[in-house]
Amino acid sequence: MNQSFYAAAVAASQQQQRLNVTANNLANVNTAGFKAEQANFSDLLYRNWTGPDNAQLPRGSGSRMIQTTTDFATGALLAREDGQNYAIDGDGFFALRNPETGETSYTRAGAFHWGSVMQGEQTTYYLCNAEGYYVLDQNQQPIALGQDPEGDYQPGVFDFANTDGMLHLGNNRFAPVAKNGPVLQGEGNAIHGMLEMSNTDIGTEFAKVIEAQRSFSYALKMVQTQDEIESTINSLRN
Repeated sequence: MNQSFYAAAVAASQQQQRLNVTANNLANVNTAGFKAEQANFSDLLYRNWTGPDNAQLPRGSGSRMIQTTTDFATGALLAREDGQNYAIDGDGFFALRNPETGETSYTRAGAFHWGSVMQGEQTTYYLCNAEGYYVLDQNQQPIALGQDPEGDYQPGVFDFANTDGMLHLGNNRFAPVAKNGPVLQGEGNAIHGMLEMSNTDIGTEFAKVIEAQRSFSYALKMVQTQDEIESTINSLRN
């Protein structure tokens, strides 16, 4: 395959993936606790060739999106006094435990509620997220309902020495990987009656949309130009 065709095809497909990341950020602009993601690109294989005046010029195969990184910057904190809503002032995460598997994940989304669990003939209420995962206290134990359902139950705040590369599980939940290190006590404070909103910046995301659209159009223009060159060459052969 002609190298120009290949590089252009790769560029178009990768810009489509970049648009998917940006579209997801924009779709969650009003999602509590959402953390925006950024597409990161890397060069594909390339080699040098000798140009005019023996200049060494790179001849590449384009670039591709290698990963997405999560921006854990704090979003705006809004008052949400009804119910069990919490926001973290500072760094850190809420801890959530899957009642079926016992696995723990972490989130900044603090819109919680009381979920009922049958234990024999007795019903116990625990603080849960929308998926029914238990919210853990500072001792990493589920928080049970006391006398006051609207009271301040202080979910635990946890953090890691390094949050780079945390695994995105969906629904604003994250899981640590080996390089994040062990879970630590977070320095942030859980505030009852507040909710952290999405940290998506609409202006930045629309700028990325324009960049991706232009890159996509340039890639298609490259395909069109190369096709015209090949057509001209074939006509000369005839």
